[in-house]
Amino acid sequence: MSRRIETPVELYHVLRRCWSVETGSKWLPDNPARGQCSVTSLVVHDVFGGEILKTRVGPYWHFYNRIGETRWDLTVSQFEVPIPFDDRPASRDEVLADTSVEQYELLSRRMEEFLNADRQR
Repeated sequence: MSRRIETPVELYHVLRRCWSVETGSKWLPDNPARGQCSVTSLVVHDVFGGEILKTRVGPYWHFYNRIGETRWDLTVSQFEVPIPFDDRPASRDEVLADTSVEQYELLSRRMEEFLNADRQR
């Protein structure tokens, strides 16, 4: 990445501008985090390392991250009510099975383009 992202909060603001229906098919303009948990957890892992975790939300797995001792769920705003966190370990392969390589690569590429454009301003 050309410009270094220092915190998960900073990353959230970049991701929010990069999410779309192409990066997660459940995306909605009024709920941009909806359907973005898989691709987002992969990108967070790329940027900060740590662990990818999962929890059951209804019949689906919800993916998020732990960096150091802190749980970071950059897509929790998609839910209308608080969700339980089981903090079960998840692998990158498991997360990729919940999204697609194309969606993950698109989100990564959009982030890079956004950061490059931001740096040039």
